[in-house]
Amino acid sequence: MLAWLSGNLAAILICAALIAVVAAIVAGLIRDKKRGKSSCGCGCANCPMSGACHSKK
Repeated sequence: MLAWLSGNLAAILICAALIAVVAAIVAGLIRDKKRGKSSCGCGCANCPMSGACHSKK
């Protein structure tokens, strides 16, 4: 088992780093959604889907 871990340590570390990056991105998207921020980066004044992604306050 230890030989397998030492032989695949680089792949394990790269996979762990990628998983951490993806988790941080998803957490940021969820946090922005809860705060009511738009994910498209533009205004919603002329967007036909503005009612679908933002609740009316």
